[in-house]
Amino acid sequence: MHDGWTAAVVFASTDIDDLVLLTAFFADARVRRGSIVAGQFLGIGSLLGASVLAAAASLAVPPHWPALLGVLPLGIGLWKLPELWRRGNGDDVEVVDAQRAGQPASAGAQALAVAAVTIANGGDNLGVYIPLFARDLSVLPIYLLVFALMTALWCWAGHSFVKHPAGAALMQRWGHAILPLVLIALGAWILWDARHLL
Repeated sequence: MHDGWTAAVVFASTDIDDLVLLTAFFADARVRRGSIVAGQFLGIGSLLGASVLAAAASLAVPPHWPALLGVLPLGIGLWKLPELWRRGNGDDVEVVDAQRAGQPASAGAQALAVAAVTIANGGDNLGVYIPLFARDLSVLPIYLLVFALMTALWCWAGHSFVKHPAGAALMQRWGHAILPLVLIALGAWILWDARHLL
């Protein structure tokens, strides 16, 4: 039981910023809800898989290298930035959305995009997970179960905030702007740590 509580604390402390990202994704009506959930699980699962492999091989991720993953959210945010410009210039939101409705990104592509952002945002998590698992791989099943439950809880919390009247009002007014700006800020923040590689 002690390991379960430890796993919950580790997840919450290393993934609290994912709540902001999930809320931003859920606020974007063009991103399928199922793709967000699938992408989040895929991203967290990838981080855990990489941590387990590294821990089992007694490897250490070189300092500051995970920061290079910041190019993923930065690139996605910059790619979405023109949408803000079009909306800011008075384009009718319904018209813009209707034009895009005919050619939405596939569910798989959206899930991969969410997973890529989750992985990039969790690059620094490797520094916590690897030594934790390397110390005692026997706790891994408990951590995997707790992390899966916590990931589901995070998805529910992000979706609930968007559906709450206050959260819905906020997202209806600013939701289209939040995701690209959050992604750009996140990417820049992650990449900042890569300056030590120069």
